[in-house]
Order: sequence, then C-alpha cells, then structure tokens
Amino acid sequence: MKRLVVVAALAAFALAGVAVAQQPPVSPAPVKRTMVGKVEVPGANYEVVTAIVEIAPNIKAGLHTHPGDVFFAVTEGEFWLAIQGQPEKVFKAGEQGLVPSKAVHNEGAQGAGPAKLVATYVIEKGQPLVQPVK
Repeated sequence: MKRLVVVAALAAFALAGVAVAQQPPVSPAPVKRTMVGKVEVPGANYEVVTAIVEIAPNIKAGLHTHPGDVFFAVTEGEFWLAIQGQPEKVFKAGEQGLVPSKAVHNEGAQGAGPAKLVATYVIEKGQPLVQPVK
C-alpha cells in the first residue's frame, strides 16, 4: 500500500507539473544536486523531491546513503553506480535505475565528460537527501 501511495504521489507530481523556484545546490561540486521540485505525499510522512544531479568527470562521490528510494534517469554522459553487495553498473543517457532506501553505495561519472541525471527522492519529511558513510 505504501508503494502505491508513493507511485500515486510521483504520478501526481509529474502530471501537475509542480515546480519550485530553483534552489541553491544541495551539495558542492564535484557532485552538485540542484533541487527543482518538492511535494508532500498526502496523508503520509513522506515527500517527493526532484533534483538535477551533475557529477564531474572521473570522480567518485564516496560512500553514502539516501533516507529513501531514489529513482534516476541519466540525461547526459555515463553514470557509474556501485551498491554494496551488487555488481557495479554503468548507466548511459536514456537509461534509468533505482537506489534502494539506505543502500550504501558510491557513484561517479565514467568517461571523459560529466554525468547528468534527473533524480527523484522519496524520503521522510525533513530528512537530508544524502548521508555520508564514515
């Protein structure tokens, strides 16, 4: 049922065209996350945050987690993703993927150019988008 609420919220967000004025980046380069929209899931303690993620070429972001599922679509370049316990994977422009809630992972841009993604975070209200792993 919770997944249904999340999917409905994502659909409502996409159909409504909810847009928020561009906010300052959530994190500094070499990984820059620019929030472009946020909507609360009705009747739940969740919010859906959409961000443009830009990753500088040939870098690794370092181990981190997200406090909810992250759906992403690569719009430019090649995105390298290594979720602990799973094989590394490279996503190219036009491909999509999912980082499960609280999965410890590393990511980066592979190749000569940067990677650019549209990421949708489904998180508990008030949680940060990124939590570094020490």
